Amino acid sequence: MRKKELAKMIDHTLLGPTATVEGVKRLCAEANRYGFYSVCVNPCHVALARELTLEEPVKVCAVIGFPHGMTTPEVKGFEAQKAVAAGAEELDMVINVAALKEGDYEAVLTDIRAVCDVARKAPGKVLVKVILETALLEEQEKVAGAILAKAGGADFVKTSTGFGPGGATVEDVSLLRRTVGDKMGVKAAGGIRDYETAVKMIEAGANRIGASRSVEIIAGAPE
Repeated sequence: MRKKELAKMIDHTLLGPTATVEGVKRLCAEANRYGFYSVCVNPCHVALARELTLEEPVKVCAVIGFPHGMTTPEVKGFEAQKAVAAGAEELDMVINVAALKEGDYEAVLTDIRAVCDVARKAPGKVLVKVILETALLEEQEKVAGAILAKAGGADFVKTSTGFGPGGATVEDVSLLRRTVGDKMGVKAAGGIRDYETAVKMIEAGANRIGASRSVEIIAGAPE
């Protein structure tokens, strides 16, 4: 896979608690330079990221309920509204993992729909990706979470926050792809640091990669 093709599948990410304004400026400059699909930032940095990518095709993605997903659906919905108003074109929301593990599927579905409803009412197309944090889940829970993401109206199901006990695996990406089928996106995120790993995720069924080491990843790709 060539550099430009791979770059257009990457959400270039800066989400840590020490993410600074200078760091976001650097992130956006790299995204503009290399042609990454989007920059993925914390809600407080959405407006800045939008300003810095406005003249480029790079989209702005905001995380919602990040990183633990333990706020209420109402709070996630409000956070999504503020992010969209600030310029976010994609929303990566973290589900209530505990509710999923407890089998409270109605709570998980309500959570997802709170964000998807905001996206559907927004002017223009706003995509929603549902983060399952797969390293915390058993296989049947991963399947249930993916089914709920699809039922809730999400556009993508995503493996990980990158702040959990583990990141994306080929096995999980393949499982999610089999579960949601071909009409929904699968985003692999967490622990993807080089070209070879990114390609393995794509071959397993991912059509988006989330990474903070995006520049290193495409450095390994052929021209």
